[in-house]
Amino acid sequence: MPDPDAVAGTAPAAEVEPLVAQALTEAGVDLADVFPKPLTDEVVQAADVVITMGCGGACPVVSGRRYLDWPVPDPEGAPIAVVREIRDAIDAHITDLLTTLPST
Repeated sequence: MPDPDAVAGTAPAAEVEPLVAQALTEAGVDLADVFPKPLTDEVVQAADVVITMGCGGACPVVSGRRYLDWPVPDPEGAPIAVVREIRDAIDAHITDLLTTLPST
């Protein structure tokens, strides 16, 4: 699963949605000090790969960064079974991405 400290959004909520937190906790993600963060130009500049999930033109764009858009449904208001499916789809995307990154 992704590092939750690396998660950001264009219009983040005040807290992680409870069912999203539940699904991530079930997968073993520690959410103790996690909170939604704004996706700023500085965050994008510090990234090698920027992954968006439908933010379109609202996301900051910095030349020289690799951008990927993963089409996943918005979990807001979805039942826990759907949130788990979204979590698993994102995990599959991450697994695929890791095969394309250089080893360090």
